[in-house]
Amino acid sequence: CQKNKYPDSALGPPDTCALLPPPPAAASVAFASAAAASMSGPAAETPSAIQICRIMRPDDANVAGNVHGGTIPKMIEEAGAIISTRHCNSQNGERCVAALARVERTNFLSPLCIGELAHVSAEITYTSKHSVEVQVNVMSENILTGTKKLTNKATLWYVPLSLKNVDKVLEVPPVVYSRQEQEEEGRKRYEAQKLERMETKWRNGDIVQPVQNPEPNTVSYSQSSLIHLVGPSDCTLHSFVHGGVTMKLMDKVAGIVAAHHCKTNIVTASVDAINFHKIRKGCVITISGRMTFTSNKSMEIEVLVDADPVVDNSQKRYRAASAFFTYVSLSQEGKSLPVPQLVPENEDEKKRFEEGKGRYLQMKAKR
Repeated sequence: CQKNKYPDSALGPPDTCALLPPPPAAASVAFASAAAASMSGPAAETPSAIQICRIMRPDDANVAGNVHGGTIPKMIEEAGAIISTRHCNSQNGERCVAALARVERTNFLSPLCIGELAHVSAEITYTSKHSVEVQVNVMSENILTGTKKLTNKATLWYVPLSLKNVDKVLEVPPVVYSRQEQEEEGRKRYEAQKLERMETKWRNGDIVQPVQNPEPNTVSYSQSSLIHLVGPSDCTLHSFVHGGVTMKLMDKVAGIVAAHHCKTNIVTASVDAINFHKIRKGCVITISGRMTFTSNKSMEIEVLVDADPVVDNSQKRYRAASAFFTYVSLSQEGKSLPVPQLVPENEDEKKRFEEGKGRYLQMKAKR
């Protein structure tokens, strides 16, 4: 992004990270309404909306100067975890931490640049007996001009896990909806995502194998893997990996695959729905990415996350998450470039290419 240069490079971006504090109890409903003035959501006895603000620094960006796609989902998940955990502990009872269970498809509507302020607004929009739906919007603000724009919208689902027993899912305090239709619409979304999670194919036996001397524009040529040891800084109070950490690593690998394939500046356009399985501290996770489909101006990359509990011999390696990332190639001026066409080399790759083409046509029809 060419607009990320500071007028005074000696100053650079201020070191700022702000979370709006919770309001007094008497003002909680007013706070929820004010923080979500552009959204119609439930009213509850505890604040149903929060906003996190953070300035984008150089270490948030990729080599081309754009804010790394994985940074944004990580901020989105942090906001969702805060508001969900706060809500689930709003009543007297067993203390818990809200764990990320699923992220719906996320679209990257506009890029964020270094020096811009990211406003991440999270609102609870539905609760079932054991889960919380959180809607998150991300707005970017140019602090020099005051210009704002919507960059991301996402829907996340959390479940409250007991601090005493991590395998125990607690009940979620209900919220009071301002309109009956809101609860009905939320229930439909809940049932739809529940059905989709049950139908998800994890492809447990499907792994990415390295190939010697691959040809350009093939799947093997651009495929990449990253191995990461899960440490305390990656984890929640339960010693399980933050969903945002996993998403950031997934996007990093997908970006490497896209850059290998195009040899240009690339940016994340969208991320398919992701279902999460628990990853404990001390696990070694392998994040693998491979190209599955290319259109004229976009690329689909499949990312697989496998967890290996090396300190626990009783558990075998398992598939912890998988998702499809869509990337686009950009010129130095920020204009979209043609994408080199993928060359499938075997029947499995041809099958994945046709499946990717189907997903691409389906999303194109929705637009």
